[in-house]
Amino acid sequence: MKRTVADLLVESLRSAGIERIYGIVGDSLNAVLDSIRRSGKIEWISVRHEEVAAFAAGSDAMLSNSIAVCAGSSGPGNLHLINGLYDCHRNRIPVLAIAAHIPSNELGGQYFQQTRPELLFRDCSHYCEVLTRPEQMPRMVTMAMQHAISQEGVSVIILPGDVAALHDGEIVPPQVIHVTKPVVRPTDEELEKLAGYLNKGKKVTILAGAGCAGAHTEVMALCDALKSPMVIALRGKEHLEYDNPYSVGLTGLIGYASGYHAMMECDVLLMLGTDFPYRQFFPEKADILQIDIRGEHLGRRAALSYGLVGDVKHTIEALLPMLKVKKDTGHLDKHVKDYAKVRKDLDKMATGKKGKGPIHPQYLTKVVSDYASENAIFTCDVGTPTLWAARYLQMSEGRRLLGSFNHGTMANALPQAIGAQVSRKDAQVISLSGDGGLAMLMGDLLTLKVHQLPVKVVVFNNTSLSFVELEMKAAGYLETGTSLGEFNYASIAEGMGIKGIRVEDPGDLEDAVKQSFNHNGPVLLDVVVNRQELALPPKIEFEQAHGFTLWMLKTVLNGKGDELIELAKTNLFR
Repeated sequence: MKRTVADLLVESLRSAGIERIYGIVGDSLNAVLDSIRRSGKIEWISVRHEEVAAFAAGSDAMLSNSIAVCAGSSGPGNLHLINGLYDCHRNRIPVLAIAAHIPSNELGGQYFQQTRPELLFRDCSHYCEVLTRPEQMPRMVTMAMQHAISQEGVSVIILPGDVAALHDGEIVPPQVIHVTKPVVRPTDEELEKLAGYLNKGKKVTILAGAGCAGAHTEVMALCDALKSPMVIALRGKEHLEYDNPYSVGLTGLIGYASGYHAMMECDVLLMLGTDFPYRQFFPEKADILQIDIRGEHLGRRAALSYGLVGDVKHTIEALLPMLKVKKDTGHLDKHVKDYAKVRKDLDKMATGKKGKGPIHPQYLTKVVSDYASENAIFTCDVGTPTLWAARYLQMSEGRRLLGSFNHGTMANALPQAIGAQVSRKDAQVISLSGDGGLAMLMGDLLTLKVHQLPVKVVVFNNTSLSFVELEMKAAGYLETGTSLGEFNYASIAEGMGIKGIRVEDPGDLEDAVKQSFNHNGPVLLDVVVNRQELALPPKIEFEQAHGFTLWMLKTVLNGKGDELIELAKTNLFR
């Protein structure tokens, strides 16, 4: 029996270790779905929105340390993939997207559902090509996957539905995907120069990010040698926060004063595997050094005294023998002590007593962290769920934290949780969802039900786009368009056949969290949390203080003084 182009596609994916494809069916994908059915070797994970398919593929790839695949039908179907693919691409996650297309003989004729996918996907992919002839298979799939793996990002194959159904008469040689892990480190001469800066510095601070994954031991050894406090960028939290006596917390808009001051008071700042974007949080007078696997990252956030290309683990291993071990611990001790005080003050905010509402989101996040398993996988929506996750989730060596930390899109938590649970069937997966984010892609709660994925969806139900409200307050604007309305998401979940639990009293929270986590199946825990919750950055600009004062004045003048009173009650008089 002759094989179709779709058969060659499926065989190529399977030989590369692909076990599943996320997507929604459509007639332009018929040949592909039929080949999947006949092969019986690849699972089709149906979702309710193609954007979810792309996000799920991304978290699947991240947790499996492999490439994952999503698919969308012609026109609007694959167009829906784009936001999720942007997130994968910016997070440097290897994902292959199969973008089905209209019949090839109708191209250029403004046919039903016609778009220009080769242009649409170009900005969020390393490889984006149209497959037009059977002879291009399976070589094109191999090239696409090789691009995604080696360059760490998205590849797109555009496949017209009629081409997918064509038969190929040639004997096709097997294709092999090459996955390599090269060791990249600077030369000894470059490392000697770097060591010179570090040996000379009296107050060295390290800013560490996601590029430190797999280098926990080496980074700790470096901090010990330099007696350096470690400031952790958000994407580095899961890799570095645990078992870390050098940590002084995060900096940036969702960080702590201790992290901010540890950077501002240093004379040498060493950036390790981080592309931390907020320039206003970098010191102006210190020597700034940077080690990053990507040369294009060097110096794009702050003016560098010296920058090197290398992976963090092997670069530190080669650097350590060149360093003079410091004995003065004053700089380290000061900022670790400051962090302990900041941590104590933050933990005071994460409390709750029965009958004394409202439920503070800090308390909810702390309780979730306390009762989650040591190997839990957390996903968090952009906005205040990310803020509270950054401050109150305690990471361990086995825990993971996923989010849209670069792309910054709403509604990422549930889709990423779907991919995480499919990838790690026995893991506890917890989605920290905002009510705004959940509502945007809520239809994929049905995906949890249909595929029996035991994801625990924790909803921060504050009836608003609360982070946007904070930004409006800081800029001096009255909140407009941020109210979402009051809804019982637990009841909505029950209507979908998913266990729903609603909590309105702080005293009921711990039992509800334990009940949710012990349930054998998907759960939606709908927690009504305080809307008027302030979250101050470690550095407040004059414009922010002025804007907040202006907001308070406008609030009173517009007859909304009750909001100001509620804000004071919940943030000052606990």
